[in-house]
Amino acid sequence: MIKKVLKVGAIVLVLGVASGCASQATIDAAQATADAAARDAAAAKSAAEADRAAADSAAQAAASAQSTADQALSAATEAQACCDANRDRLERMFQKSQAK
Repeated sequence: MIKKVLKVGAIVLVLGVASGCASQATIDAAQATADAAARDAAAAKSAAEADRAAADSAAQAAASAQSTADQALSAATEAQACCDANRDRLERMFQKSQAK
């Protein structure tokens, strides 16, 4: 985008000078347009860099959340296995007490 804006500004400047009718005011106006385009392009670049930093931060937060969720799932699976083992053990104890 920056290059395109600068090219347009340069073309306007060259056409103004090449036409032979270029006054200092025309050249100044073309330069002002090119300068404004360059400032706008720099602002857009800065905003894009800030957006990229925010996206990187969000991706890092999402990865951290996924890691926490994976740990929670692992703990829940272990707890369920323990619960199942206790239930089976109590069931066997109950069956033994009923057999006597």
